Amino acid sequence: MVNSIIGAGIFGLPALLAARVAGYTSLASLLAGAGILIVAACIAEVSSRFEETGGLYLYGRAAFGRFAGILVGWMIWLTRIAAPAAAANLFAVFAAQFFPAAQGRARQILVMGALLGHLAILNYLGVKTGKVVSNIFTVIKVGMLGAFIVSGMVALQVHPELRVPLVFESASWKNWFEVLLLLVFAYGGFEGALIVGGESSDPRRDMPMALLTALVLQCFIYTGVFYVVLSTLPGAGGSTRPLADAAQRFLGGWGAAAIGIAGLVSTYGYLSANLLHSPRIAFALAERGDFPGWLARIHPRFRTPHVSIFLYATLLFIFSVLGDFQWNATLSAASRLVVYGAVALALPVLRGKYGRAPFSLRAAPVFWVTSFALALLLLTRMGPGEAIVVGGTTCIALVNWRFVRRTDLSSGQIGG
Repeated sequence: MVNSIIGAGIFGLPALLAARVAGYTSLASLLAGAGILIVAACIAEVSSRFEETGGLYLYGRAAFGRFAGILVGWMIWLTRIAAPAAAANLFAVFAAQFFPAAQGRARQILVMGALLGHLAILNYLGVKTGKVVSNIFTVIKVGMLGAFIVSGMVALQVHPELRVPLVFESASWKNWFEVLLLLVFAYGGFEGALIVGGESSDPRRDMPMALLTALVLQCFIYTGVFYVVLSTLPGAGGSTRPLADAAQRFLGGWGAAAIGIAGLVSTYGYLSANLLHSPRIAFALAERGDFPGWLARIHPRFRTPHVSIFLYATLLFIFSVLGDFQWNATLSAASRLVVYGAVALALPVLRGKYGRAPFSLRAAPVFWVTSFALALLLLTRMGPGEAIVVGGTTCIALVNWRFVRRTDLSSGQIGG
């Protein structure tokens, strides 16, 4: 869960937020964290009903029928390709800083191809292999970010002359909404780890607590990083490498280099997590007849959806080559909001159909109404470009549904 959330964005996000809301950045992080926890609580209850592979696609299908499931599946598919594609581009950029031979677009494409190719092979060999790689890099990544926070806080106490006064200027509603949208992108990704429920030992028990625990940890890490950057780096809003520039001030050159390495490690770990769970989206849809059946093939030896894994890796590589970070981030934020709103509405529907879930929220109406309202409000702040992307994806899902609607398949087994 943690590896699915913390990607490369944390290494550039503090500057983008500081440029919009200045000293209120840490407060914005806490507010966004609280909002995401409300959304995640709804997802936690819904996820506790299921044991199959599929994640939020499966939840939408069970609650609202086949078209809703296909639509959610396409939105997740879009998110899980766009966000990691942006990360792959950033990995190539980070690598070029340490290895001059990797500079230039053609060589960056080779780096991305090698990166995504070997991660696909690791996950082809089995979910345990992919999980081990993901867990190792999660520990390293969280450890480095934790060291950055702790060393920054200590430096502020030992060397108070380093402290930069926080500026609390009034920010427009436009700036606040832009910040919240950026934080939706930053906090998003946890839904991806739910996809591998069918390959987990006890998903109805483990998934809800893993989800909520990871998000609480994420909120502390993000808020701590933002506070240290704004408190130690003058003009943080104008920095292109805010964490590295801040580390340069209180740790010196070696600290800045360590943060650069942390960026590589973080991005690699994030991509390894996505290569682990995202191919299971196509597998889950194909397993229920909503995508071509060959995507549901299981390798006879390794018991992995090998066709879906290599198709996903190929699409991810194509998006990495053709798109850039900003474009892919916009796509992932828009599609996530649609999915979060859909799952919020699924909560009362599933309660009405099947009764209480193994993990049941108290005052559930407060959670799902608030979650849906937040998703709808932020969607209204999207520009015309994002609206076109979401509308286009909806049309693709509609065509997909019309193509497969005559197939009489069940909507999946409901646990609990």
